[in-house]
Amino acid sequence: MEIGIYHVLEVDRITDPGAYLTDGEEDVLLPTKYIPSGTRKGDQLKVFVYRDSEDRIICTTQTPHATVDQFAFLKVIDTNNVGAFLDWGIDKDLLVPFREQNNKLKKGQWVLVYLFLDGRTDRLAATAKVAKHFSSEISVAEGDEVDLLITNTTELGTNVVINNVHRGLIYSNDLFHDVLEGDKIKGFIKTLRPDGKIDVSLRKEGLENLERGAQQILDELKKSDGFLPLHDKSDPEDIQSALQMSKKNFKRSVGILYKKKLIHLVSEGIRLK
Repeated sequence: MEIGIYHVLEVDRITDPGAYLTDGEEDVLLPTKYIPSGTRKGDQLKVFVYRDSEDRIICTTQTPHATVDQFAFLKVIDTNNVGAFLDWGIDKDLLVPFREQNNKLKKGQWVLVYLFLDGRTDRLAATAKVAKHFSSEISVAEGDEVDLLITNTTELGTNVVINNVHRGLIYSNDLFHDVLEGDKIKGFIKTLRPDGKIDVSLRKEGLENLERGAQQILDELKKSDGFLPLHDKSDPEDIQSALQMSKKNFKRSVGILYKKKLIHLVSEGIRLK
């Protein structure tokens, strides 16, 4: 039975230690504390299969933050002479062996890791040496909606994992709301650079986003008695603070409203007609 992934298995029998689930060929124990209330023989359960601390293959209905061959941003909760242990959402902690650490990990630290099946122990483990696990073959196009895992923030912006395949960056001026390390959110491919680096935005470029921006400005005008003290000479930081959009998007969205004769442009800002 494959370790490190989810399986949908049938309840074969329920005993004191727990329920034995089967795929028709092999059985695996689901300990009693993980059995959903009302479970009966013949029920189908979605479970995560792994090895416990005694090297037995068991399963759980808990949800890990990542499965085998996936990236995750996790917290170090303990260390010993074997390596560092990460909290990954289930009762059994995830090991990062010393050989899989770039620098010695410390308790309380957050780290980007990649989960793999250790061929020597047949156990699920993690590595902090993640660079080799990113694909060099670009599988996304500009404008694509993608899944993002937020990792760490630098002076340039926030690093992300794209579709569990690529490394990317959201520049600081493209971040219009707070994101937290470890968040899993949607985003859009902004630029594919010649050097293979990928720029990401949390908003879709183009007309659809501009129309949303125009509607947002209209909504803010209605909340503000029909006037906003923002114009094409306003600082980008003021626009971002008030509307959570870039100055470029602001100017284009104002242009849409002006052409539709919904606003007046005055020296002090924008006035609703």
